[in-house]
Amino acid sequence: MTESASAQPRESLPLDSTAQLLTRITAQLGTQLSHVSLNGTRRPPMHRTIRPAPGTTTATTTTATTTAPALVAVAHGSRDPQALRTVVKLLDRVRELRPGLDVRLGHIELNEPLLPSTLTGLGSGDAVLVPLLLGRGHHVKHDIPAAAAAAPALRTTIAAPLGPHPLLVEALYERLLEAGRPTEETASGSSAVILAAAGSRDPDSAADTRRTARMLSERLGGVPVVPAYASAADPTVSAAARALAARGRHRIAVASYFTAPGRFATAAAAAAPGIAAAPLGAHPAMARLILHRYDRALAGQARSGAREAHESAVNGALLASA
Repeated sequence: MTESASAQPRESLPLDSTAQLLTRITAQLGTQLSHVSLNGTRRPPMHRTIRPAPGTTTATTTTATTTAPALVAVAHGSRDPQALRTVVKLLDRVRELRPGLDVRLGHIELNEPLLPSTLTGLGSGDAVLVPLLLGRGHHVKHDIPAAAAAAPALRTTIAAPLGPHPLLVEALYERLLEAGRPTEETASGSSAVILAAAGSRDPDSAADTRRTARMLSERLGGVPVVPAYASAADPTVSAAARALAARGRHRIAVASYFTAPGRFATAAAAAAPGIAAAPLGAHPAMARLILHRYDRALAGQARSGAREAHESAVNGALLASA
C-alpha cells in the first residue's frame, strides 16, 4: 500500500473477508506456538547471532540468548543435616540432566536459603517453582503461592507437587529392593508394605498418598500397600503394622515416602516391624521427575498463552469487522 493510499479515510476501506481474518488469526497463533515442541514442552533456549551493522567490526558482534526460566526447587527443610545434603545432591543430578539450566533451592522453613530469599536473589525474570513435596497440602496450596506473590518483580509459575507419579513409585520400589525386600514375594503370601508418609489434615494430600499406595501395590504384583502417617493423620506406622498382622500379614516392610531424611522419616523407620527402606533422596527417578514437573509447568504456560493469543486474535478480528 502506498503512502497516499494509506492516507485515505478509514471508512473507504473494504471490510476484511473471512479468509483474511482467519489468516491473521493463524499468523498470531503460529507466533505463540512456535515456542512449543510437538510433545507439548517448551523448546530449548534459542541462540541468535546479531549481525554487525555496516561499518562495524566482527569484534562488536554479540550473541543474544533467550534463557529458560529458572527452576526453583522448594524443599520443606529439616533440622537433620542429612536432609540438606540429600537435597543438594538431588539438585546436582538435575543439573547433570539439564546442563545450563539455572537450578536453585529454597526452603519453606528450618534451612537456608529460605524460599523468599531465593526468589529475591533471582530479581526479575521468569522462574518455575517445583515443590519437592509428595502431594497436595497446605505448603503447596498456600505457603508457596504466598511466597511467589511476595516477589512481584519475578514472573513465577508453580508446578505440581512430585506425587503421585509412576517415577516416584519406581523409586519407592527400588529403595525397597535396596533395603533387602525379596523380589519373589507375592500377593498370596504373608507379605505387605506400609507406605510411611508425613501426613496432613488436607484431604487432597491423603488422597494423593492413597493413590501412590495403590500404584506401588500394582508395581509389587498385588502385594497389599497400606498408607500410614507420622503426623496429623491416622493410622500410624505401628497401628498399620498391627492391623496387617491381624490379617495374617507378618512380613512387613516400610517404604519411606519422604523426599529426604528427617525427623518423620527416622520415626517411621524406628516403628517398622521389619525392613525399612531409605527415603527417596537423590534417586535418578527423582531428578527426572523434577524436570518433568518443570517442563509440564512450562507447557501449561505456553498453552495458556496460545489460548490468550487466540482469544485476542478473534476479538480483534470481530472488532475489525464490526
